[in-house]
Amino acid sequence: MAAACVRAVYKVGWTLLESPAVRRPAFALNFTGNAGTLLSRRGFGTGASGSSAQLLKSMRGGGRRVLGCVVLFGGGLGFYQAARWSVHQQRVLAQDRQGSSGASLKLVLYQYKTCPFCSKVRAFLDYHGLNYDIVEVNPVMRQEIKWSEYRKVPILMVQEDVQLNDSSVIISALKTLLVTKDKSVSDIVRCYPEIKSVNDSGKKVTEYSNKYWLMLSEEETKRLYPEKDSQKEEMKWRKWADDWLVHLISPNVYRTTGEALASFDYIVREGKFGSFEGFFAKYVGAAAMFIIAKRLKNRHNLQDDVRQDLYKAVNDWVAAIGKKRKFMGGDQPNLADLAVFGVLRVMEGLQAFDDMMANTKVKSWYHRVERAMLNHAGQQ
Repeated sequence: MAAACVRAVYKVGWTLLESPAVRRPAFALNFTGNAGTLLSRRGFGTGASGSSAQLLKSMRGGGRRVLGCVVLFGGGLGFYQAARWSVHQQRVLAQDRQGSSGASLKLVLYQYKTCPFCSKVRAFLDYHGLNYDIVEVNPVMRQEIKWSEYRKVPILMVQEDVQLNDSSVIISALKTLLVTKDKSVSDIVRCYPEIKSVNDSGKKVTEYSNKYWLMLSEEETKRLYPEKDSQKEEMKWRKWADDWLVHLISPNVYRTTGEALASFDYIVREGKFGSFEGFFAKYVGAAAMFIIAKRLKNRHNLQDDVRQDLYKAVNDWVAAIGKKRKFMGGDQPNLADLAVFGVLRVMEGLQAFDDMMANTKVKSWYHRVERAMLNHAGQQ
């Protein structure tokens, strides 16, 4: 509406300037001369009335031009203000759209840095260029999440009032938010209800329905997954990362006493421990995890040389991508790429990671995902 008003003002201004009375050549000289006389006589304090009469006389023929200039100037000023208003409105609308798609959300991630599930969430957030704050949780006391009934990490707080639990739920919910146009975070969270139960060991566990699904319309789904069966493939390998790949990490990084000590040295350096807690964790924790790793090997029916299971897993992953694709997502990583990358990344700097890179075909893919994540390639 503002733009229409400005166009009307300009039309009036140009009409006045183009009228016959305004276009007389003598006007410019008369107006300039009389204006100069007026200023000169006012400077000496004489002849004001005569000058005024001459000025009025000249304006009878030139008044329309003056008025036209004024109107045109006013129209220009109005156009400038309208343009500023329009740009401001566009920015507000863009911010609203960004807010609905997650780009301007306030996100706080409660994590252990060396946790593979937390690493998955960070990989997703970084790849999509989402800003977030990190609260490193003390794994012994966990005071940082004492306010939450859910006592595991990762926990993601969205806009300070919506809590997302479970790494796969966090990723699915945020991806839905980035793609969809008509859902709020609260609406999306309700699509992933909690299921509480007691497992075979008598321990209470919490699971989430639909955690590998994105809550999209049919049109949005087709846009995100144009290739046939690509959505099913992504879900399959996301689940594989959670149910199989992640269970290969502990047996491999705690495979020997030396590797267990090196792993806990890394955990203590990167985590949030007090001096006594760090010393206790490094030596007592390393010994405990060495024993637990042996039990995990038996529980998951791993080979005596657990490296072979790790090698086979990542080679199976690379084979599933194939030679014609850069990523499982094609030219860009999808949620499965980011999940597998996040799990494997927690071994960086340890012997297990170096052995995996040297003895499998995963290296090229891994570095491609790493570059895409560091460049925030999913931001667009």
